Amino acid sequence: MLSALRIRPLECRGFRRAHTLPCNTIGPLPVLTATNLKHSFGTRVILDGVSFSIEPGERVGVVGRNGVGKSTFLKMLAGLMNADEGMVSLQRGARAGYLHQDPKLNPDETLWGEAESAFARLHELHKKLDEVFEKMATAQGDALEKLMKDQEVLERDMEAAGGYSIDHKISEVLHGLGFTDAQFQVKVGGLSGGQKGRLALAKLLLENPDVLLLDEPTNHLDIEGRLWLENFLNHDFPGAVLLISHDRYLLDNVVKRIIETEDGRLIDYPGNYETFRELRAERRMAMLRAYENQQQRFRQEEAYIRKYKAGQRAAQARGRNTRLEREKASNTLDRPVEAHSFEVRLPAAPRSGDMVISARGISKKYPLDGGGEKVLFREFDVAVSRGERWGIIGPNGAGKTTLVRALLGDLASDTGMIRLGSNVATGYYRQTHEHLPAESPVYLYLQNTIKKEVPGVSMSEQAARDLAGAFLFSGTDQDRPLGQLSGGERSRAAIAALLCSAKNLLVLDEPTNHLDLMSAERLEDALCDEGGYEGTMILISHDRALIDATCEHLIVLDGKGNVEVFHGGYSEWHEKDVQRKRAADREEAEAKARRDQAERARKEAEERKKAKPVAPSNNALARLRTEQLEEKIEKIETRMRAIDKELNDPATWRDQAKSHRLGEERHRLAAELEPLEFEWARRAEDQ
Repeated sequence: MLSALRIRPLECRGFRRAHTLPCNTIGPLPVLTATNLKHSFGTRVILDGVSFSIEPGERVGVVGRNGVGKSTFLKMLAGLMNADEGMVSLQRGARAGYLHQDPKLNPDETLWGEAESAFARLHELHKKLDEVFEKMATAQGDALEKLMKDQEVLERDMEAAGGYSIDHKISEVLHGLGFTDAQFQVKVGGLSGGQKGRLALAKLLLENPDVLLLDEPTNHLDIEGRLWLENFLNHDFPGAVLLISHDRYLLDNVVKRIIETEDGRLIDYPGNYETFRELRAERRMAMLRAYENQQQRFRQEEAYIRKYKAGQRAAQARGRNTRLEREKASNTLDRPVEAHSFEVRLPAAPRSGDMVISARGISKKYPLDGGGEKVLFREFDVAVSRGERWGIIGPNGAGKTTLVRALLGDLASDTGMIRLGSNVATGYYRQTHEHLPAESPVYLYLQNTIKKEVPGVSMSEQAARDLAGAFLFSGTDQDRPLGQLSGGERSRAAIAALLCSAKNLLVLDEPTNHLDLMSAERLEDALCDEGGYEGTMILISHDRALIDATCEHLIVLDGKGNVEVFHGGYSEWHEKDVQRKRAADREEAEAKARRDQAERARKEAEERKKAKPVAPSNNALARLRTEQLEEKIEKIETRMRAIDKELNDPATWRDQAKSHRLGEERHRLAAELEPLEFEWARRAEDQ
């Protein structure tokens, strides 16, 4: 039975006993619970007796270094792996959905059809309901009453599974994750790996499980997709969410609780990622003080033992030595492993000219398979000066990498002129690292990079190890060959080598794709103003936190050939973009209101024309000469045209009182005009 009382351990590395934070408030039953999970890979302990629970609607983030067991933990919760010991319990009737990194999709199905297969359960419920209706046609008495109850249950389950408006939901989710209408009928087998990953995420969200287990859901999402996912999880998804992510803004904006995996344990922090960083720093400081106090006490004991081991207090000294050795063996605190601030001295890069890159009127397009062409950017101008930090953002496939290659001269633009400044030395971080020497240890690779890239400057082994340590390679990891490293570790090694290669222009293409949060923050430390790198930088990234921390200029591609240059950080641009979209939505709403009013006026006029003229009840009109009648009609119509002109002005609709007054006046004039027109039409028929 699931317990409603949860004790969350607030553990400190190296402490003999973990501090605990009891939760005495009885809340709802957890939807998913793990108890005393233990798991090892060989001699390496991944999970050491951890427990966890998540309640309905709760949002929890999982963070930790790469390789510490985050994905293993999620797979165990999803039932895809069995722990060596312990138990995972899912609330009765609840469903858990897991985002596979290698999704199994039907290659012969269309993108739309595969997404629709998320509603297989709903289709089955429809079939069962049809069967119930067939039986109800001939059932009577108790049998009919039972069928009516079955109908009620099935309809309730159908509503929970998506109801009847599934086409709208499928379209909304696919569009939100970056798919276009033109891609809906593409076969799954023709999709790229990134597109398949987004389709798997769309399918999982459409399945609407009771708890979502998301392992790096933003891996293939651009910034717009990440914003959409944030909004969906915050406002549209009612269930619980447990997610692993290296997107710090996603963790800040969605989760309300952070679980850190460390040394086989789960450490629980309340709040979002920003709060987690603050609490974690406080915890690490407490751990460091405890470690230093214990070391000081050990030194004092050792000094006492040395002083009295041969004197009158020898027996007491031997006893204290025995106790000290026992405590060292069973209760020695480890020095907390912490990423200190970036303090590595980087080789100085040669000074470039004031102008680093100048581009005027450049354009690039390519032909599409089905005919037509895709315009990436057109008539684009930009000037990058020495020391500036530029970020390039835009949807997947918008041409960000193509633009960088054109600016560097690796790819010819269709139009325009590009010029690199004097003495520019470019270091280019690409998304693949096949060029790394597989047999070289990390520290030696950094040493050799300095030797190759900066003639006349040498890096000692200790300096190379310091640089490797600054990028989170521990002592033993520094000696591992590059070919044995994970993708994230190779990325860190490549970035460290690039920073020490004395390039005055760094071009970074998605550098955080394979980095964990701590590694991304280390890169941020190295690139920011205080980090030591003083050159020019161009960064392609979907990592909003990294862009905000390091870039003061943006190049924004919209995927339709338009390019915007914005002088400011990402958050500033995003706020401006939101205001711009709101203004566009407001103008569209106002234009729609004008169109609707014009359509109503047109229909009213048509109805008046269809109506048979009748003799006016007002004898005063009959006494007017035809010239006077026409003069009145012309005067009213002139005023109505003037009112229509004012109503077509968007500024009028921003003044509610004015727009209301003009609408009322037009309605009154139309009422005055109708009998005049009837009288004029009657006289015309009599002639």
